[in-house]
Amino acid sequence: MQLRRVAVTGLGLVCSQGNHPLAVFTQWRQGLGGIASHSLGGQAHTLDMPYALCADFDPAEKWGRAATSTMDRVSLLSLSAASDAWQDAGAAASPSAENAGVFWGTGAAGAGTVDKAYRDLFLNHRSRISPLSVVQGMHNAAASHIALRLALGGPCFTYSVACASSAIAIGEAFLRIQQGQLDIALAGGGEAVLPYGSLKAWESMQIVAPAALGAQACRPFHADRAGLVLGEGAAALVLEDMQHATARGAPIYAEIIGYASTCDHHHLTSPASSGQVRAMQQALRHAGLQPAQIDYVNAHGTATKDGDATEIDSLRQVFGSYAPSLAVSSTKSMHGHLLGAAGAIESLACVLSLHQQYAPPTANLQHIAPDCLGVELIAPSDKPSRPLQRVLSNSFAFGGSNAALILQAANLHNS
Repeated sequence: MQLRRVAVTGLGLVCSQGNHPLAVFTQWRQGLGGIASHSLGGQAHTLDMPYALCADFDPAEKWGRAATSTMDRVSLLSLSAASDAWQDAGAAASPSAENAGVFWGTGAAGAGTVDKAYRDLFLNHRSRISPLSVVQGMHNAAASHIALRLALGGPCFTYSVACASSAIAIGEAFLRIQQGQLDIALAGGGEAVLPYGSLKAWESMQIVAPAALGAQACRPFHADRAGLVLGEGAAALVLEDMQHATARGAPIYAEIIGYASTCDHHHLTSPASSGQVRAMQQALRHAGLQPAQIDYVNAHGTATKDGDATEIDSLRQVFGSYAPSLAVSSTKSMHGHLLGAAGAIESLACVLSLHQQYAPPTANLQHIAPDCLGVELIAPSDKPSRPLQRVLSNSFAFGGSNAALILQAANLHNS
């Protein structure tokens, strides 16, 4: 079977720093983030914690109050990013739009809707809850709203694989197009973990950075890293058969050339290098590359003690003697950990790194931890050292699921 080339032709984003991908990427280049301490939750119960909040997001401006009242926040964020990506790609005019696929990732899905239903029943002692609770809270709601609004009649899938959800969604869409099953797809993910109960659950795990650290709370690879910082938002990529995209004159931001997913089968929450190493090695084989052909890695880099050290160890194993020259950063330091949407926003960061020829730094990285040495970690003060041709995006999840995506610059052809 002749495998097809897969282009990225559209980008859409909603995050704590805005909804214009290039403008947000400019902030990432400078090491500027959207993390701050907030009082989150609602009504009688709130919690102070650092969070990357989409404070200025107003879906009613685009969709109207009547439409938005029927959707959970995660669907609204997702629909906004997806529709912007679809418009950016000029895909509505494509003859294949009716058969376009939707591949979407989310970890918590309609957490806000579920939380409100329980509050109404058990806190407010109501005998009825909203009749929309089921359809607002179901995991496939966001993907379904995207397909409905944009009239996309191809396969519509939702992937819920914790923090690897949207990376797997993008990878599976890539495979469908590469193998000739689809010409075009919208892929990405969304997350909105704001309810008090959800936040308390994360706090109870003792892996969330303290609120006192404020904007500097997320410190991947730092000697004093103190835990992850949650965030909300959505990111979308339009993936398209290269010939299909070229024929209709679509913009080509980058190309996806490799993907793999594996499972650690080790522990529900503790990462293991074995599965991460296999994911990266399999993605390299899928792309037909040697490790030294990767110029930059957008790491999973959550700023947890075990997670960062394990990932750096995995990179050292995969890249061997080339590892000290491997540029690595974690953009989570700026946009927070979007959980099920993390792989989507980080893939978007990789696309723009290739398009703008600039690898963004890890914010707040002043002192590298001894257990994170062995690769070239990019700090905000560093200058770009080489052209970017091929980049790797890692997503590693609770449950031991791993995903690795490899992208290359639009002007390259990987034979």
